[in-house]
Amino acid sequence: MYLKNKIRLTFLFIYLSLCAIAQQDFQKNFKELSAKNDTAAQSKLLKEWETAKPKDPELYIAYFNFYVKKSSEELITLDEKPKKESFQLSDTGNGKPVGYLNFSTRYRSDILQKGFDYIDKGITLHPGRLDMRFGKIYMLGEAENYDMFTVVIIETIDHGNNIKDAWLWKEAKPLEDAKQFFLSSMQDYISTLYNTENDDLLSNMRQISEAILKYNPDHVISLANIALTYIIKEDYDKGLPYLLKAEKIDPKDIVVLNNIAEVYVRKKDNPNARIYYEKIIKIGSKEEADDAREKLKKLN
Repeated sequence: MYLKNKIRLTFLFIYLSLCAIAQQDFQKNFKELSAKNDTAAQSKLLKEWETAKPKDPELYIAYFNFYVKKSSEELITLDEKPKKESFQLSDTGNGKPVGYLNFSTRYRSDILQKGFDYIDKGITLHPGRLDMRFGKIYMLGEAENYDMFTVVIIETIDHGNNIKDAWLWKEAKPLEDAKQFFLSSMQDYISTLYNTENDDLLSNMRQISEAILKYNPDHVISLANIALTYIIKEDYDKGLPYLLKAEKIDPKDIVVLNNIAEVYVRKKDNPNARIYYEKIIKIGSKEEADDAREKLKKLN
């Protein structure tokens, strides 16, 4: 009896070891095939992987990456202004720029949607995997689908509260300093919207910031972000209360103090602007204090 049990345990150990090796091989082989850009072999491997491990979170990430790459198309355009990646064309006579070759990536929506479908399945099976959610959010931003970008971010904020920020990352490992990392990433997404310079997306910035404040009412950066969305629209009376609330939470936040002073300047309330520049001179670094003094001189 003891011998039979020992044999069974030995077989079980071998079986589990083989499963672990197979799992490792799927990921390793997929990465190798991706580097070779062998899409036919990748597709075949993914189907085998799905049959063998239909609930494997790494499978859905691999599927997502496969369709993202497959959907991408590199574009070269001739424009009057440079973009993120560009090559300047100059006049041979005077050397002045006459145009720019801009390089960008476009994504075929029908193919990219297949990637989103797979990552959605992965998120449903593994809702605590933050890397999956962030991957989806990133690609929604790249595809300039900013409304869905905002919706998924808010869903992620809500789920983070539900699980008390007990997020998992790659290979299902617990994420260290999860809350700090999460909030820092949220600011990156706010910056993505801001950098579009599209005022229509200010409401998206506000929605995300409000969702953060729902669970983190003392988050100074989100208060400042909401204020910014109003200040850009020159609605100073709506923006200022958010900055004053942020100041109460952190009276030494130089960015907040500077923004308050700037709002008062724009409102032509010089006495209050002076008060805030003097606060910066008192508690700021030498560079910050010098900058505040210069602004005071202009104010006077």
